[in-house]
Amino acid sequence: MGGQLGDWFLPRQVARCHILRSCGVCFGSIVRGRWDGIFFGFRRIGFRFGRSGFLSFFPIVLACCWLRFRILLRRLGDKLQLAILDPNVLQGLQERHELCVGGTLGKILVQDGTEGVAVNTQIGLILEEGEDQSALDGAVAATPNPAPKAEAPKPQSKPEPQPTARPEPAAAPSNAKASGRVFASPLARRLAEEAGIDLTAITGSGPHGRIVKADIAGAPPGGLPAIQAPAPVPSLAPGAVGSYTEIPNSTMRKVIGQRLSDAKRDVPHYYLTVDCMIDDLLKLRADLNSRSPEGAGAYKLSVNDFIVRAVALAMRQVPGVNASWSDEAIRRYNSVDVSIAVATPGGLITPIVRSADNKGLASISNEVKELAGRAKEGKLQPEEYQGGGFTISNLGMFGIKHFTAIINPPQSAILAVGAGEQRPVVIEGALAVATIMTCTLSADHRSIDGALGAQFLATYKKLIEEPLTMLL
Repeated sequence: MGGQLGDWFLPRQVARCHILRSCGVCFGSIVRGRWDGIFFGFRRIGFRFGRSGFLSFFPIVLACCWLRFRILLRRLGDKLQLAILDPNVLQGLQERHELCVGGTLGKILVQDGTEGVAVNTQIGLILEEGEDQSALDGAVAATPNPAPKAEAPKPQSKPEPQPTARPEPAAAPSNAKASGRVFASPLARRLAEEAGIDLTAITGSGPHGRIVKADIAGAPPGGLPAIQAPAPVPSLAPGAVGSYTEIPNSTMRKVIGQRLSDAKRDVPHYYLTVDCMIDDLLKLRADLNSRSPEGAGAYKLSVNDFIVRAVALAMRQVPGVNASWSDEAIRRYNSVDVSIAVATPGGLITPIVRSADNKGLASISNEVKELAGRAKEGKLQPEEYQGGGFTISNLGMFGIKHFTAIINPPQSAILAVGAGEQRPVVIEGALAVATIMTCTLSADHRSIDGALGAQFLATYKKLIEEPLTMLL
């Protein structure tokens, strides 16, 4: 309260100075598109003049928001005029962003909604006072001309030494366009005028050859231009490759691609593979399915349901694999949550069976079917697919014998399950035929040591080959 009362006794000039400086911060942030600076400026007003003083400036807040959206929603032919209260802010904009203070929007080069626009890409052309649309003719930077094809050298019977020609200095490139317009920042124009430098003889180093302050500072009187770099070699013409159809990447595809790239690059994977005999599991599955009741409580178990149950029990017996890596510590989770990889039209998604070690086979089977169905319809909630401590990716239904999977961060392991097929095996010294399913564990070596991963895989193999132990 004391601070607020004391501000009422500030000299009027000091108070006006604080108001102008805070407003200058706000308007400068509007031009830069920085909302944090806008609110910082008005927070200074609130600290200096209290709640009542801030409310008195609330109309300025609305005006700033209106002005910001007016800048974003400019259309062709609109007048562009920015009111900058602080000269220091205006000078900073000219030096850093090469911003013209006023003019008319003459041409839009990048349309609304365009994605992937690189920084410093020219998005529009502004007409200065007294210019019309004819000044835009030839204003867009031309693409580099294709390099001339080199002719095949003619064979010579007696090559004669040729005198080395001294290279002639390159012609001075000009920043002037066909219309006679020179692209330069207002600050560069003023400095060039004071120094008596001809802007048409200077090559700009700013975006699209725009002349900036640094070009004027380094140019001698008369404006000798810098040597222009050779034109880049053009790439292959579009017709040089086969025909194709571009399918725009959805947000989900972009996220999946980014996460998988980061995981494959940054996570030190190692792989362990075991062959599991599943003849007893298939017999037990057929027996349990034949006992399924009709109507409510009905179930139809799949091999994948047994795999989920076996993974959950193995994670409870070997809790070290139920972890994730961070730079500060290894996080070991208390609940056993198993993610199931499900292919959808939009990409791969991993719904989670929570507390899978405490659920029976029928409960797991019904929950996996329900989650997979809603995943393909795109109706999963974020909490239903975010998290989990372990992932199962099963491609056995496609006949895939063996594959390795990429870890799904922040998890530390994923199990790749292949198809069960009959193979010759040796049982007690005799050759026999058994149904074999190949499973490969991909583990993060930072949080799961090789011995720990082998212990988990051995526990899992025992549960799969002795399925009755999963019913205990």
